[in-house]
Amino acid sequence: MNGSRITAVGHYQPAKVLTNEDLAGLVDTDDEWIRSRVGIRTRHIAGPDEPVDELAAHAAAKALASAGLTASDIDLVLVATSTAVDRSPNMAARVAGRIGIPSAATMDLNVVCAGFTHALATADHAVRAGGSVRALVIGADKMSAVTDWTDRTTCVLVGDGAGAAVVEACPPVEEGIAGIGPVLWGSVPEMGHAVRIEGTPPVFAQEGQSVYRWATTQLPRIARQACERAGLTPADLAAVVLHQANLRIIEPLAEKIGAVNAVVARDVVESGNTSAASIPLAFSKLVERAEISTGDPVLLFGFGGNLSYAGQVVRCP
Repeated sequence: MNGSRITAVGHYQPAKVLTNEDLAGLVDTDDEWIRSRVGIRTRHIAGPDEPVDELAAHAAAKALASAGLTASDIDLVLVATSTAVDRSPNMAARVAGRIGIPSAATMDLNVVCAGFTHALATADHAVRAGGSVRALVIGADKMSAVTDWTDRTTCVLVGDGAGAAVVEACPPVEEGIAGIGPVLWGSVPEMGHAVRIEGTPPVFAQEGQSVYRWATTQLPRIARQACERAGLTPADLAAVVLHQANLRIIEPLAEKIGAVNAVVARDVVESGNTSAASIPLAFSKLVERAEISTGDPVLLFGFGGNLSYAGQVVRCP
């Protein structure tokens, strides 16, 4: 069995920025109402000519460049998304075509807001088992395309973007230095209705209070268990990157986990909820700003649609 590690990350957001003041011109809301309830100030919105695979390809290209690799070095492409328009070709195949990856296995995973951490675990398992040597794991969503822009409870939340990570094989002895820890994942199917993208055309909707109660009461214990699987305590963490759903969920959840020494990612303030993109987007920004250092232990923890969750401790590239 191999070990695996993240060797590089990258992210991308569309150029258009939608502020709270802009939203006040669309629905009955204002900056104070939005910031007091969800903590968001701005979000990036993709145009009609910017599909999900384009967002994903930009982030993937940056991660490859940061790793010092070429497209031909990649043998597995995983894209976590819930906003792909077409059934086939899937987003992973389209990303491979855009950036010139010649013969990789290509798969999409739809676990909504927990998609990236599920995809990262899948890549980790493939690399450890010898099915892949270098994998490209991407979270990308265009939430603006499935949003009801007349519903002030949901349209204030969403943003578009993508984040990517390169996962490579390494000797097992290096796992404690730069590895990917065991995943802790699961779901609460009987509450799957609490976060939905349904209908024709599909529209995002959620039961906000149910999600808030579940996230802040049930998830701290699960996140602590993910740390235990990595052989760490929450106090050992250098950073916590939760799904960027809502600042009112992120802050109490991080506090209840007990990561007293950790940097807590708050990218939701400037990016909104980007679903599967939110964790790699926030993680990549922490790395880019040098808020964490190579080898630092970081908890990545996704949760949301289905109500699914997945978390693992990784070492900063």
